[in-house]
Amino acid sequence: MSTVRYEVAGGVATIALDQPETRNALSDALLDDLIAAFEAARDDAAVRCVVLTSTHEKVFSSGGNLAGFAEQVPLAHKHAAIERFPRLFTTIGRLGKPSICAANGHVLAGALGIALACDLILAKEGVTFGTPEINVGVFPFMIMALIYRNLGRKKTSELLLLGERIDAHEAERIGLVNKVVAAEEFDQAVADWAGRLAAKSPVLMKLGKDAIYRQQDMTFEDALDFLRAQLTIAFSTQDIQEGVAAFFERRKPRWTGC
Repeated sequence: MSTVRYEVAGGVATIALDQPETRNALSDALLDDLIAAFEAARDDAAVRCVVLTSTHEKVFSSGGNLAGFAEQVPLAHKHAAIERFPRLFTTIGRLGKPSICAANGHVLAGALGIALACDLILAKEGVTFGTPEINVGVFPFMIMALIYRNLGRKKTSELLLLGERIDAHEAERIGLVNKVVAAEEFDQAVADWAGRLAAKSPVLMKLGKDAIYRQQDMTFEDALDFLRAQLTIAFSTQDIQEGVAAFFERRKPRWTGC
């Protein structure tokens, strides 16, 4: 992977966008590398949590590669190329492990969709979020579904139609991010959340994560039936027995992942 950095330590896989010369514009190559990195984390039993971040000092990602939008290639080729976005979003959604977007720089355009595909977003104080595509004659079609599933309709429409940025505190107020952290405390806050997530039962985390993804668009009654079945499956795991035993014995649980 030439456009992202990937490393695993302490049960946490860190994926860092690493094309600072383009402000991590979402080129085909970068999207391919992101998909490969998340697949590697998904398939590695040693990984219990994934953190997505950037090596750029000020920008998480500037969004889609505008040069590619204007490129003179057959329309069918462009249609095939943008399949990378839904593939990345579904890969993150079906990861089976918790993911944190550590927004250490501005999150713009298509990058906002990638951030929202993660389970949690920690934002460094001073960063901004926005969907400015309308200002250059484009529209954020590929990330619209994710924004509408995370925000209220009116705020989503405001972001999409006006194309203006909002600061991290406003993003937290409207529920776009989980928490805003001062710059000097940001790395420690990310490490703290990642460590706490990595310490949970991997089998129950996977069951829970998969259930979150699957039930989100079900009808209420279908969701209840599905979730009842998932709880029954959870009863069959060794980790649920261990967790309950540890609670009553006032000790830390020893997860086996079974």
